[in-house]
Amino acid sequence: MNIAIDIPADIGHVLAAQAGGVSRAVLEAVATESYRSGTIIPAQVQQMLGLNSRWETESFLHRAEAFHDYSTDDLEKDIAAIRAASRK
Repeated sequence: MNIAIDIPADIGHVLAAQAGGVSRAVLEAVATESYRSGTIIPAQVQQMLGLNSRWETESFLHRAEAFHDYSTDDLEKDIAAIRAASRK
């Protein structure tokens, strides 16, 4: 899908100086914010950005500081689920 947006020229010049240019900068911003909000999963980030592997995707998300909130309660639930599954 192609989307057109208007960006002030001075900001466009700054973004154009980044690796990949304006289109890539905007695409990365959309992927990052969509991941942060829980709208898309890492595999979809990988697909959007044309990344080659899960590790490349994880590296991108780490550089973008795109983390999900993961509480101690979440960890405890995950550990309990793993223990329960391993007993079967």
